[in-house]
Amino acid sequence: MIERSRDELVTWVRELLLAGHLIDRAGMPALLSHVAPDVMAEVAIEEWRGASPLYTRRMQRLLDFVGDDVATIFKGMQLDIGAPPQFLDFRYTVHEEHHGEFQLAHCGALADVEPMGEELVHAMCHAIEDPTFPATAWATNPRATVAPVHRPPRSPAALAVNQRPHCHWTVTIDPARPADPEPTEAARLAGSMAAQLPVAHPNDSSDGRTHYRGPLEADVDLAAFSPATLVAIGEEAAVQGHLLVLSFALAVADRLGDEVADDLGVAQLAGAGGVVAGRLSAAMGEGDGLARVASVLRLHPLLRPSGYVAADVRLDDDVERLVLVLGDCPALQETMARSWPQLLVGSGEQGDAALAAVVRGVDARCEVRRMADSEHAGLGDEVAAAWEVTLGEVAHPDADPVTLTKFSTGATFVFEDR
Repeated sequence: MIERSRDELVTWVRELLLAGHLIDRAGMPALLSHVAPDVMAEVAIEEWRGASPLYTRRMQRLLDFVGDDVATIFKGMQLDIGAPPQFLDFRYTVHEEHHGEFQLAHCGALADVEPMGEELVHAMCHAIEDPTFPATAWATNPRATVAPVHRPPRSPAALAVNQRPHCHWTVTIDPARPADPEPTEAARLAGSMAAQLPVAHPNDSSDGRTHYRGPLEADVDLAAFSPATLVAIGEEAAVQGHLLVLSFALAVADRLGDEVADDLGVAQLAGAGGVVAGRLSAAMGEGDGLARVASVLRLHPLLRPSGYVAADVRLDDDVERLVLVLGDCPALQETMARSWPQLLVGSGEQGDAALAAVVRGVDARCEVRRMADSEHAGLGDEVAAAWEVTLGEVAHPDADPVTLTKFSTGATFVFEDR
């Protein structure tokens, strides 16, 4: 159990939802060094069509809002790493059970891509969204249709005044039309250890609600949930990220092979992991130096949820070092693609450099050393790998993947209380 205040847990949930979005902001620039933009769009489509239907249903089960209407679709989107609250400011309207619409009052993804030109905007807002919005809706009702009213690219006049909403879509459920088949990517990814991880169902309602039953809320009031439920939501947000990582790896490996998929996965881990560590440190890090690094690692989506990743963060004040121990766990047993923890363990110096990028997001003076097998005595049973983190005298510059990820406006985005 993560022992934090309710306000801190609300912050953590928001940060983990945004962290999932930043995974793409790290992975896609690395992918573009290997493929053309149209192939990148194909990978993104398969990536989200694989992960989104699976994690949407998991969140529905966690918060007990399973249903087949438009409101249920929208509730799932409110707790989706593909639509982190406020950064992608979805505004929803439910007209009746089978018809609704949503608009994006602000789209951080558009803010990231628009400076790169209309080709990439069209790829994201047309080529990618047309098949991926329906895949998300499919998890709730396979007879749902998601159709655009308007969307970018924006005209020069609209750009000049930052015209909003950025896009507008309708969602319609027609009970008479044939059901869409399950996305093949989701059916494939369903065999992963991450997808099969049991959904936690907190039963402590003594200090807040444990469900999202009832009407759709304009903005989900996270502070109304019990602390145990907030922890469970955060853990599920971390699962969403792991599913997205695996889905990305599968799509890349199908085109470029396992070796390139692993290389891009490490870059993705370093870039997103480093930026997320910095955000978590600023939002809820505790103490200074290695104590602060330890507090962030215990919250970081790389090492969550505890049922998927067996991680032990030990702070040894006497010798001024931090030891990170990874033990045998489901994350290290994935077979269809390599998870971030598998890449950390199995990628040698590349994995060590990725971990260094993460901890340097908290303190740029961090030095990382992989501990030899002979040093594992006393660290526990079934140690897969362990690293020693110490503080040096020199502040290291950001690793290249971190620099690339920081081009996203998500790196510096500030949440507001509503």
